Amino acid sequence: MGLLKLFVAVGLFNVCSVLGFGVDPAVRINVFNDLTPGESFEGVSQVQGFHDESRAFYFQGASRDVKASDVVAEQMFAKLRNKSEFTLMAILKQERLNSGVILSIHRADQRFLELESSGQKNEVRLHFRTRSQQAHTEIFPYTLADGQWHKVSVTVSASHITLYVDCNRIYERVVEVPSMDIPRNASFWLGQRNSAHGFYKGVMQDVHLLMMPQGYISQCPDLNRTCPTCNDFHGLVQKIMELQDILAKTSSKLALAEEKMNGLDSCYCERTCNVKGTIYRQDQHWTDGCRNCTCTNGTVQCETISCPPPECPDGTAPTYVDGACCKECQSICLFNGREVLEKEKRAVHDSSGRCILFECRDQTMHRELSSGCPELNCPESEQITLSDRCCKVCRGHDFCAEGNSCTEHSDCVNLEAGSVCSCKDGFRPLRDDNAYCEDIDECAEGKHYCRENTMCVNTPGSFMCICHTGYIRIDDYSCTEHDECVSGLHSCDENALCFNTVGGHSCSCKPGYTGNGTICRALCEGLCQNGGTCASPNTCICPQGFTGKTCETDINECSEGFVECDSRATCVNLPGWYHCECRDGYHDNGIFATNGESCEDIDECKTGRHTCNADTVCFNLDGGYDCRCPHGHNCTGDCIHDNKVKHNGQIWVLENDRCSVCSCQTGQVMCRRMVCDCENPTVDLFCCPECDPRLSSQCLHQNGLLTYSSGDTWVENCQQCQCVQGEVDCWPLSCPPVDCEFTLVPEGECCPRCISDPCLADTIRNDITKTCTDEHGITRLSGSSWVKHGTTCTLCQCKNGHICCSVDPMCL
Repeated sequence: MGLLKLFVAVGLFNVCSVLGFGVDPAVRINVFNDLTPGESFEGVSQVQGFHDESRAFYFQGASRDVKASDVVAEQMFAKLRNKSEFTLMAILKQERLNSGVILSIHRADQRFLELESSGQKNEVRLHFRTRSQQAHTEIFPYTLADGQWHKVSVTVSASHITLYVDCNRIYERVVEVPSMDIPRNASFWLGQRNSAHGFYKGVMQDVHLLMMPQGYISQCPDLNRTCPTCNDFHGLVQKIMELQDILAKTSSKLALAEEKMNGLDSCYCERTCNVKGTIYRQDQHWTDGCRNCTCTNGTVQCETISCPPPECPDGTAPTYVDGACCKECQSICLFNGREVLEKEKRAVHDSSGRCILFECRDQTMHRELSSGCPELNCPESEQITLSDRCCKVCRGHDFCAEGNSCTEHSDCVNLEAGSVCSCKDGFRPLRDDNAYCEDIDECAEGKHYCRENTMCVNTPGSFMCICHTGYIRIDDYSCTEHDECVSGLHSCDENALCFNTVGGHSCSCKPGYTGNGTICRALCEGLCQNGGTCASPNTCICPQGFTGKTCETDINECSEGFVECDSRATCVNLPGWYHCECRDGYHDNGIFATNGESCEDIDECKTGRHTCNADTVCFNLDGGYDCRCPHGHNCTGDCIHDNKVKHNGQIWVLENDRCSVCSCQTGQVMCRRMVCDCENPTVDLFCCPECDPRLSSQCLHQNGLLTYSSGDTWVENCQQCQCVQGEVDCWPLSCPPVDCEFTLVPEGECCPRCISDPCLADTIRNDITKTCTDEHGITRLSGSSWVKHGTTCTLCQCKNGHICCSVDPMCL
């Protein structure tokens, strides 16, 4: 009760906002103020309106382009975009029999909001797109094109659409919620659909869009509101569902956190480091060559030792010693004017040519005793004399085998007269003599070649490209999850070729088919018309009701003898199907039957739908009535029509339909459509448009390539179109009723079909008594949607007790 009072209070506040304080410009689009049609567009002129408080404009001709600029259109769309409650209003006087668009917001063939008035079919049509991105047209049988002033208001409130005309509620419909997800490159047209079609002819005034509840009150202030709108209730339900979802996610996170905390209370784990068979504990330090290392949480972290330059006293010099990373001061000897390091040797020859060997020890060169040289097995030309020994060696002698200072990551390399250290591949020197080297982390420094679906892992001197979980190796540097083409787990159409690639696959349509590979359609010359499907190259499968190579011919079920209607009904052919329509004098009893069995007799005498004069008596007949003269009386045989007396035998034309002729025959009014004789030069071209030979009465097809004569009809994009004196009027094709829970409109077809799988359904009859229970035990109403817990891209929907989940394509 309190919630209802809140809704009523909000509603009354909105009414006061409209009546007492005007409409906030932030929620109003005043179309004439934004477009200034009288100043900027040809074919539009300012005239006297329904009232003098605002400007009115006369729309005439078919050579005009009343379209908002991109900047102005985007300003309008910013107010309307993603709104679920708004009102479109206008005051207008439309010329008789004109079929034109009052306002249109569209991009290409996608109409996001369009209000159309058809004087040919006496209909008001509202075109929009639903939240499931389906095109929808809601038709209201009503005549606006009568040359009279009308106040028109169309209110959208979530799933409710209401039509008000002259402050009277004419129709209220429940539809799938419209979507105002208007793209930035959409266009805004006034008084026409585009530059070639839908031209409105007449006067318009006060064309407004109000983004607020019950916006029609600003046009008709005497219409008050005391109840919450459908959008109010819809928004409340949506908020409750969002809170349910947040509660479920929060409960799940709290349970997981509690489980982890309970586990932490019962244990403590210390991670150690294993280096070359030695175990180091947490925060323990050690030296590894020229690096200081620490064990941190099971990971070895090392830093290169920084060596300051040594300050050596006289008689010493900096040099490397075994087991030390940095240079240390060592004593030197002076020999023949040159410095010789400790333990280094030098060979000299005396005047007789004999070799004498000296070694530096304690800053003094000491003579070494010669023990003789081994015999060499190489010619004298290949023998080399060295500076640190008296014995010659053969060229290519292995100096490394005699001992060296190279550590585990450094290789000893033989030179012609000695050896040096060189860091192995994947390592860099820590000393300038390359005796100590450290590993290069190619992964951290970006010096690896790992490609898609792999993870770079550093190894001593190199790196490895490890495949992600679920992937298999293609080569040393790349992986793929699997060969989808071989396993059949690919997205290619059955008429496409699959090519496996790194990390996935690609699809290409086979010859004779076209598409992106995921969807391939057979290529048919001339294309398939009327919803036909190109099943294989140059082969069209026609929908029910059409035939021909390209499905160009409508099957006249009535003339072909395919249909047997009940005797009380007559067969009416329609594009693609037929209808058994009740004959004059019969009406449908509300239980629809395709063959017309639901037609029952109208008792014209009881309902007052007869035309018998006062001096006759009405007798009901099956499918009609009879005006009989009472026994013993003489009757005139006159008729009563539109409260006027028509004499027996009199013929006249209907005032509201100049194409119908009526006559009075012994008390009964007989009316029929005027017979068209195109050979008669005085034939009424309005009643007989097919007799109109004027080029100005021809119409241009939507594709801009074909022209039609006046009176021609055709089918385009699931709409029946007709050309009448240069004007095109299109209305949705009539579809046979389908009495089932789940329906789907197959691609390329126009009418829904019954299906058994709810997850494939475009439309469902939502039953609020049927609910779904999600994976966390939360009850979901039929029609509600939610993101599956633990995911970000899996969208689920409850369809009459069935849970249907799919991956949101926007996440891919």
